[in-house]
Amino acid sequence: MRRYLEIYGIMFRNSLIREMNFKANFILWMFTELLWFVGQIVFIEVLFQYVNRIGDWTKWEVVLLVGTHQIIGQLFQAFFYVNVANLPELVRTGKLDFMLLLPIDSQFAVSTRQFGMDNVVNAFVGIAIVAFSLVKLHVIPHALQVLLFVVALGLGVTIHYSIMFLLATLSFWIVRAQGLIYGYFNLFNIARYPDAIFRPGFFRFVFSWIIPVIVVANVPARLLMRGFVEPWPLLLQLVIAATFCAGMSRLFFRFALQHYSSASS
Repeated sequence: MRRYLEIYGIMFRNSLIREMNFKANFILWMFTELLWFVGQIVFIEVLFQYVNRIGDWTKWEVVLLVGTHQIIGQLFQAFFYVNVANLPELVRTGKLDFMLLLPIDSQFAVSTRQFGMDNVVNAFVGIAIVAFSLVKLHVIPHALQVLLFVVALGLGVTIHYSIMFLLATLSFWIVRAQGLIYGYFNLFNIARYPDAIFRPGFFRFVFSWIIPVIVVANVPARLLMRGFVEPWPLLLQLVIAATFCAGMSRLFFRFALQHYSSASS
């Protein structure tokens, strides 16, 4: 474990150095993400001029949900998105061969090569929005609620990473899987919407259990706002979804490696 932490630290430092070599690009991406986030807040403001609630969600609860989605989405993009999106290219060009020769776990090597430091900064914008929403809601979360919220954020990032990594692994057979990856990247924006908009039925079941994008941000937000009302069933649902997705992506990647023909073959 210590060895992997040291490797992780080296990769993180290299990514920071690379980002600082292109400061203008770093600032531009931060500004672009910030504008997109502001656009979501404006949309909520306009929407709630016509309605008082969306299901059981009030205006500032929805804002808190969007802030939670911002944190999860930005952390996922910071630590995993670029690496997962590059997997099809590694397979196509044969550069994956070099990754497999490294004396470390191949999935770890593929998944942690680069970091998006601008996304880490934008995650703090989400934290600020969550904190501001709690003030507006007159909610002071207990330490246990905050802890559950942080754990749920980690589980949400795990779900996004696992599903997208599984889709990227299909490139072992179809070579170019960018369409699937970008498709899911757009799909996970569903997570910023209140779960109340999905009536019980087929779509709610699919997006809660098969492709569990609804629970990714909704569960952490509910835990923070109403943590002692029903924390354990919500957290259990998220744990089950994250464990299943992570296990399936791991097994599928190992299966794909067994059927992988290297560039030299």
